[in-house]
Amino acid sequence: MVKAVDLQKTYGKKVQTHALKGVSLEIPAGTFCCIVGPSGHGKSTLLQLIGGLDKPTAGSVFIDGTDISTLTDNQLADVRGEKIGFVFQFFNLLENLTALENIQTSMMFAHKARSRARIVQTDSTTGGKRDTKRAEELLKMVGLGDKLHSKPSELSGGQMQRVAIARALANDPPLLLMDEPTGNLDSESEKEVMELIFDIHKTGKTVVFVTHSREIAAQAEMVLEIRDGVLA
Repeated sequence: MVKAVDLQKTYGKKVQTHALKGVSLEIPAGTFCCIVGPSGHGKSTLLQLIGGLDKPTAGSVFIDGTDISTLTDNQLADVRGEKIGFVFQFFNLLENLTALENIQTSMMFAHKARSRARIVQTDSTTGGKRDTKRAEELLKMVGLGDKLHSKPSELSGGQMQRVAIARALANDPPLLLMDEPTGNLDSESEKEVMELIFDIHKTGKTVVFVTHSREIAAQAEMVLEIRDGVLA
């Protein structure tokens, strides 16, 4: 599902920072893979390159056989919309939208939704109704069926992360990239969110999970450790 070949990332011109120094890896489809290592050693940089949120200085990234490092920005957006779901530590929800609307907005960026001019809950078109139904189903799946119309300010940290996970699943991507998704949660919320993530993984999703937690990494099928921009 994921392959990196001699992946390098350098920031700066006069004073250069070598975030990644030739990382090569393969993550098979359906695998739960944890990326661990000290802060500032390249974990998040690697995840961003895998997800097409940044481009490598050198090397290649393949997602489901496609070399995304050669794609245009629009082509990258298509790949992200169709094949990749993102979950971040700080949720990144749109504060002025409800949980339902946050998920519907994500659907707008999928390739299969391009032909629709807009997606709103009251849309009378078949596509709009279908998206509303799917968004409702996803929120119910993550245990938030009673929070459809709640805004982020009305939710707890654990609930916001559940919305973020539902949003990542909006277009049924085969690959989920998660950057410290429990790093901003209390222990009870972390436990609940991790149970949800493992349940989602069991449906066949490939999960790449950046974490500092050795307890979480111990439950993964594959663990990659990065130190000083290289795999340890």
